[in-house]
Amino acid sequence: MIEIIKILSIVAIPGFIVFVLGYGYIKKINVYDTFIEGAKEGLSTVTRIFPYMVAIFLAIGVFRTSGAMDVLVKLISPITNLLGIPAEILPLALMRPVSGIASTGILGELFKTHGPDSFIGRVASTMMGATETIFYTLSIYFGAVGIKKIRYTLWGALLADITGLLVAIVICQIVFGS
Repeated sequence: MIEIIKILSIVAIPGFIVFVLGYGYIKKINVYDTFIEGAKEGLSTVTRIFPYMVAIFLAIGVFRTSGAMDVLVKLISPITNLLGIPAEILPLALMRPVSGIASTGILGELFKTHGPDSFIGRVASTMMGATETIFYTLSIYFGAVGIKKIRYTLWGALLADITGLLVAIVICQIVFGS
């Protein structure tokens, strides 16, 4: 079984490229020109969403370096301790909806401090897979198409994110114990 997985991992990307080129040939599509058109469209999207990205990264930097995140963690940790949420993952839980890069950095810090095989490391890893960078995703996708009213999407996404966080903790407590 391991040999099959190794072979598939080696063949997957070249196989996909051959598939796309073959499909384009069969359908009589100029794949290169289509690729170039898509790249041009991608660059124009990047120029439209760039201001949103700058604003998000600036806000994240101010939030972390000002100490506001530490104050917020201290304020909510008594409540989260009652729910069985380790206080160490609160910075990750707060940053994950905002920035994937910042949350990955926090995850790395948790791994250095507690180890990836610790309960905190496992909860953090599971949480990273069960949650999304809501504000980043909303600003990029909605900003790219010019949607300004994101109220219902935001509340739905926040509810899903909180659910993902809580389920990650419960699953880790069941599987790994605390």
